[in-house]
Amino acid sequence: MIEITCNDRLGKKVRVKCNPDDTVGDLKKLIAAQTGTNWQRIVLKKWYTIYKDHVSLADYEIHDGMNLELYYQ
Repeated sequence: MIEITCNDRLGKKVRVKCNPDDTVGDLKKLIAAQTGTNWQRIVLKKWYTIYKDHVSLADYEIHDGMNLELYYQ
């Protein structure tokens, strides 16, 4: 299990625990369950890299304790 922190820069930080073999889409669904928004509106970024839904977290080298930027479409 890894813990990922997502910050939307508006005062909301979401901490999610998931497996490294989960996809980014699975991570978005876990974030949506905590924030109460639709998971399809969530965009996860790190600097200028936008993470795609079908790629696993291990392929993007997202590890325990990483911070991601959370945006809404």
